[in-house]
Amino acid sequence: MSKSSGQGLSNSGLPKFLIGSEGGESRELDDKDMRNISGPYGEDEEDDQAERQIVVGICSMMKKSNSKPMTEIMERLCKFEYITVVIFSEEVILSEPVEKWPLCDCLISFHSKGFPLDKAVGYAKLRNPLLINDLNMQYFIQDRREVYRILQEEGIDLPRYAVLNRDPDRPEECNLVESEDHVEVNGEVFHKPFVEKPVSAEDHNVYIYYPTSAGGGSQRLFRKIGSRSSVYSPESTVRKTGSYIYEEFMPTDGTDVKVYTVGPDYAHAEARKSPALDGKVERDSEGKEIRYPVMLTAMEKLVARKVCLAFKQTVCGFDLLRANGHSFVCDVNGFSFVKNSMKYYDDCAKVLGNMVMRELAPQFHIPWSIPMEAEDIPIVPTTSGTMMELRCVIAVIRHGDRTPKQKMKMEVRNALFFELFEKYGGYKSGKLKLKKPKQLQEVLDIARQLLAELVLHNDCEIEEKKSKLEQLKTVLEMYGHFSGINRKVQLTYLPNGQPKASSEEEDSLKDGPSLLLVLKWGGELTPAGRVQAEELGRAFRCMYPGGQGDYAGFPGCGLLRLHSTYRHDLKIYASDEGRVQMTAAAFAKGLLALEGELTPILVQMVKSANMNGLLDSDSDSLTDCQQRVKARLHEIMQKNKDFSEEDYNKLAPTGSPSLVNSMRVIANPVKTCDQVHTLIKSLTCQICKRLEDPKSADLQLYHSETLELMLQRWSKLERDFRMKNCRYDISKIPDIYDCVKYDTQHNSSLSLEDTLELFRLSRALADIIIPQEYGITKAEKLDIASAYCLPLVKKIQLDLQRTHEDEAVNKLHPLYSRGVMSPGRHVRTRLYFTSESHVHSLLSIFRYGGLLDEQKDEQWKQAMDYLSAVTELNYMTQIVIMLYEDNNKDPSSEERFHVELHFSPGVKGCKDEDNAPMGFGFRPASSENHEKQTNQGSLEDLSQDEPDRAVLTEPINIQRKSPLIRNRKAGSMEALSESNTTSRGLAYRILPSSSRQSPEIKPSGLGSQCAGLFSASFPNLRDLTRAPRKNPSSLRNLSSQAELLSMPPVKRFSVSYARHPTNGFEGCSLVPSIYPLETLHNSLSLKQVDEFLTACCKNGSQSQFKRLKSLSAMFESHSQPSIDVDSQETPMSTPVQLNQPAAKPIWYTGDPPSTVSSAGPSSPSVAESSSNFEFNNE
Repeated sequence: MSKSSGQGLSNSGLPKFLIGSEGGESRELDDKDMRNISGPYGEDEEDDQAERQIVVGICSMMKKSNSKPMTEIMERLCKFEYITVVIFSEEVILSEPVEKWPLCDCLISFHSKGFPLDKAVGYAKLRNPLLINDLNMQYFIQDRREVYRILQEEGIDLPRYAVLNRDPDRPEECNLVESEDHVEVNGEVFHKPFVEKPVSAEDHNVYIYYPTSAGGGSQRLFRKIGSRSSVYSPESTVRKTGSYIYEEFMPTDGTDVKVYTVGPDYAHAEARKSPALDGKVERDSEGKEIRYPVMLTAMEKLVARKVCLAFKQTVCGFDLLRANGHSFVCDVNGFSFVKNSMKYYDDCAKVLGNMVMRELAPQFHIPWSIPMEAEDIPIVPTTSGTMMELRCVIAVIRHGDRTPKQKMKMEVRNALFFELFEKYGGYKSGKLKLKKPKQLQEVLDIARQLLAELVLHNDCEIEEKKSKLEQLKTVLEMYGHFSGINRKVQLTYLPNGQPKASSEEEDSLKDGPSLLLVLKWGGELTPAGRVQAEELGRAFRCMYPGGQGDYAGFPGCGLLRLHSTYRHDLKIYASDEGRVQMTAAAFAKGLLALEGELTPILVQMVKSANMNGLLDSDSDSLTDCQQRVKARLHEIMQKNKDFSEEDYNKLAPTGSPSLVNSMRVIANPVKTCDQVHTLIKSLTCQICKRLEDPKSADLQLYHSETLELMLQRWSKLERDFRMKNCRYDISKIPDIYDCVKYDTQHNSSLSLEDTLELFRLSRALADIIIPQEYGITKAEKLDIASAYCLPLVKKIQLDLQRTHEDEAVNKLHPLYSRGVMSPGRHVRTRLYFTSESHVHSLLSIFRYGGLLDEQKDEQWKQAMDYLSAVTELNYMTQIVIMLYEDNNKDPSSEERFHVELHFSPGVKGCKDEDNAPMGFGFRPASSENHEKQTNQGSLEDLSQDEPDRAVLTEPINIQRKSPLIRNRKAGSMEALSESNTTSRGLAYRILPSSSRQSPEIKPSGLGSQCAGLFSASFPNLRDLTRAPRKNPSSLRNLSSQAELLSMPPVKRFSVSYARHPTNGFEGCSLVPSIYPLETLHNSLSLKQVDEFLTACCKNGSQSQFKRLKSLSAMFESHSQPSIDVDSQETPMSTPVQLNQPAAKPIWYTGDPPSTVSSAGPSSPSVAESSSNFEFNNE
């Protein structure tokens, strides 16, 4: 140890805080430094030993030494009576030999750009001070390869990785094979998305490569420049020069955790938005990056201790990725301080000071004892008032507007198809989906080969129809490239061949097994669909506490504060359809105010739920019940006479008004189909004439479609709809409606004749066929619904049960959360994006499963009447479940938890304004709660949470000229009072027309304010965007810019968004608006819902088990292994065990129920088992 000494206190009694200069001398800090302390510093032989000071030297580049965190911490360190701080000047460090550097007893030295680490190591050898951070280990920290090696040796979890060393002397470490969707590094395969990191830790150009199924390209990360930390690039190929680490991408839901240690027993953690998400750095009003302290789990604290000790860095920062229920270390930064946390500054100085005194005080005979203080004081968050707290939001949402789906089915028996089926493991489940470019190329090669053989040998034994093979080849060759989002091929094993569905099949049935090949193309999310999803995401924020607040300059984004602080536990699931995944990504972009491309958001925020049947269904392999239902529908719709009373009873036994009205429009189903077919022929003729017109040669339709492609679409429907026996294939009606709806909305500029009549008739047919395909009677609807969405029902039940806080939940650290008045508030959100089949099925379960008795519950009867009047579950249909907790009620009481059920039929269709069904608004007061007017809704009282408080303190007064005012027929939006002022923010409510208004059900409280926000700020864009059709000058009549800016921000963003030329419009297309949420019921208990879902699961499991058993028997005769019913399906189909001790009912807030303890494999690294892991734990 050095023998330097110094005075203890100056005349003023303050500790010394000095800057070292040349020749070992020191100077005092002046006003430009951290602090002004008078008195000389230097060797003073007359000093009494008792006044001996411990000198702490700071040896780093001046930018680091003078930083705010270093300043704050060193000031606090100087308050130790026997500690003096000396800062080595940068000039001395760079220019002087180490012999002339100031003397110190303890050295805080760390590497940064330009720092001479070699000299610092030499100084430490010369003077032998106490090192806070080991210097030799800092060489290793500069090399990511060494960092990963050390982490691995210490048994710390890190992503799976491989090192590519482009070193001429070590050619064996430079084997890179690059394919379209993966790379192979020295024999280790990494599928996209994967991460590519330069081996030098000083190089921050980290790239993330995305799969083609998500859009391809890469996200390029770099050191923060202004407000950007990354940028998206369409480049998909890896770098060809330099050495890199390739590692598995970890799905972290868009948030990174940075951990800062001060010794092995102290760690501070902060969450921030991942730089890979959209590359925009969120900054506060002072321009600092927004971060929030979070609590580390016991395992993460152990990791922090291991990192600190392994790298011998007392003060050390590292990055944690929380993914799949585990925490992985992906980077170690070495010396690093927290920014802008006074609590951290206090703690860090205290820990460092105690460490220095403990090590050095005995040597200098300084009287000092370790202070005994209680660590980790438990803070128990409390709620205020009697308001109920939002705990869980579950939403099942249909995808957005898409291009028309197209499908072709063919039975194949050629050995080449069976070889392909076996190659990709089709025999395991009897089904196979081929979406990857390589797989689609193989199908195309088979089609080409068979067609070539047909040309050479017309009588060869190729049973596949030539026309079908040609269509297969044509579709797969479209666009000139493959994309999994655009096309897919499904193969289903048929042990006895395909049954003869209709007289269209003229060939006699063949014996032996075959494969049903289904080719699907189209169905891509349109730009309008992206806008719909993004806007709905924005509007969705309003349902959360503080949803009307302001966050980082974004209006209406109190939810974002909740999310950034880890108080929002968000998971987004989507089926494997490209349109569904892109809808989920666009919704997340709007919900969380993200920017840029959807691909990075899709990869990081959206979990694919296709592995466990959660959101996917194979519509081509129908249940027995569905086959029977389709056959009956086909029979009824083939009668060439007006519907009789018997037909009404057969087709609409539930008496649904929407069905009855559609049947009245149709009258005679065959004559209506004749009309539809005639109109389609007229349409194809008109398109052909347009094609012959030279003026139409370069005509560009919506979403880059050409007239040729449009003609192909309609010609196929014309051929397929009317069969060879002159009967109609009613399974084509949904496709006809799909196409005419698309062209009516997006290609109206063509002005094709009779499209509106075709729309009217096909819609009436579709309003019968589509909902009734999911069951005609209540029993059939429930049977088919359970086949589709039993796993989803179980998952929703687990979501409601798991809402109660447990160790797995990310929590805000209460000791550090200054400015956050309710750090304990925690909201769990689960969003499930899926297709029409799951939405129909889930709604059927709630409608017909016996949740409530219509005769005894007036609100439920009105809700059922409303649902019966809804004709179509259109794009962006939502079923929303919200769970609230009343902390003032006994934990075992049924009144502790309160469930609400909401619904929206999605996007408004053409001509919907006059006949739209009317609900009773969003979150009206129920009759039993009507007397409790003191409670005014059930959202948590936000007035106690200053940062989350709504900034809108005035009512939103709609301009009388505004086109956003709703038509009263569709449910009018009225200002309560134009001059009214309220401290609660919004002053709108949804009111149905006066004839439907119930005196018992009135919108009130915060719930109605949310409803007003929904209807005012979002769902009426269509009123604005349809205006040009009626009057092209109407857009020019909008209020001026000043008038727009005078609106409150929540109102403003929607109007400005609708006006934006690239958002609201593409060519002649317009973006329809979305119906606001309507409350179906708002006074359910959790116990009531839980028992209902349990019964649904139990009933559905029995019928599903029978189907699985028959499926298993189907494969027993085949040489391939039969399907393993127990191992594959049991976790999904076994009834949920609800055995609970009597003292702790299922809704008790303590420990989570045993059903969710973690059934299934625990390793998330195995692709097949990770879905089960996530299903049970998230």
